[in-house]
Amino acid sequence: MKISARRDLKFIDLPAIRVATGAVRLPGSKSISNRILLLAALADGPTEICDLLASDDTERMLDALETLGVPIVQVSKDHYRVQGVGGQSPLSFPVGEANLFLGNAGTVFRPLTAVLALVQGHYRLSGVPRMHERPIADLVDALRQLGADITYLGKEGFPPLQIKPAPIRAKEITVKGDVSSQFLTSLLMVLPLFPPAAAEAMAITVTGELISRPYIELTLALMARFGVQVEREEWRRFRLRADQCYRSPGKVFVEGDASSASYFLAAGAIGTGPVRVEGIGRNSLQGDIRFAEALKEMGAHIRSGDNWMEASAPESGILRAINLDCNHIPDAAMTLAVAALFADGATTLRNIASWRVKETDRLAAMANELRKFGAAVEEGADFLRITPPAGGLAANAVIDTYDDHRMAMCFSLASFGAPVRINEPDCVTKTFPDYFEKFSTLVRT
Repeated sequence: MKISARRDLKFIDLPAIRVATGAVRLPGSKSISNRILLLAALADGPTEICDLLASDDTERMLDALETLGVPIVQVSKDHYRVQGVGGQSPLSFPVGEANLFLGNAGTVFRPLTAVLALVQGHYRLSGVPRMHERPIADLVDALRQLGADITYLGKEGFPPLQIKPAPIRAKEITVKGDVSSQFLTSLLMVLPLFPPAAAEAMAITVTGELISRPYIELTLALMARFGVQVEREEWRRFRLRADQCYRSPGKVFVEGDASSASYFLAAGAIGTGPVRVEGIGRNSLQGDIRFAEALKEMGAHIRSGDNWMEASAPESGILRAINLDCNHIPDAAMTLAVAALFADGATTLRNIASWRVKETDRLAAMANELRKFGAAVEEGADFLRITPPAGGLAANAVIDTYDDHRMAMCFSLASFGAPVRINEPDCVTKTFPDYFEKFSTLVRT
């Protein structure tokens, strides 16, 4: 039977769960959805986008593009037609002055900052208070190397921002790679906006460690779908091939979200299984698909096809503790932190410093909430070490979500060990509005 959960705007109570089995269709990927929306807006010609994620973050991108004058038609629930404004040099939006509220959507705020800095308009970009605590100085510094006129309207190095028209010159620039891959993604996406002659002088060099490299691979793959090839020297220097601009591919489909898949695959690994996710498979463009490899290392049984993946619990019913560098799966690694509550021994998740500049300080938040179950948690600058309690999880823990969708979804998995209350569950609307409904179809008390 489905779980019986009391739910209102304040909390959801999940009873102790023993079994998870079944199949679930994933929502579209947030990372792919917002990249494709922006690429379609910058392209020459109309683009049909199918299976677009319906969430707060995609609403922020849709609202922003419509405010800028990009013609967008919603054909059906998850099917949109975007008429690109490309095909002109220099590129400009129909609306040259606007105030844009972008919520807490980093996949909107960072790329739009780069695009608007180059299109010669007067714009103000703001978000929720947490967005104003998320650093953006590395991106702004890189854009200023090109001549962009960007002013901080609050604290130096953080949103909100004001962007004014300025003479932009193509040149070789540098950007730090060790805070957020979204900064490099934003700069890569504006390479084709330079006139062809100027673009040949444009190159991007990354200094420091490039974190979350799979997201850069995703960006380059999606740019290629819109007709733009980027040459790279290792993962340190990027340059646009000559005479390229964004052109509509006609119709594109959004893959299921690999980060969202992690919750259901983990449910199968913890709660007997099998649990199958549909809409994503072994050939996915998304780096978080490698979460399945981490589960396999923990002893879970993993199967996959072209458009599905499936997880079941180990024969022993107990996961193995692991020591893992999570740089390649920064979002899905959060799911591993909760799965560690069901492992035999101490699990160490390394190279996750980027958690501190996400929707909340996820390193601190995860450590705080995991301890509520009686786990011993060591929090470092860029790692977590989780040792589950010897006598089982403490019952009736009350989990705070910090207005972070992934906190709410991750900690639903703790109900495999004990009843749990999750505060402010509607934060999942950021990427997965019906998550708890989908979760309830798979689990049994």
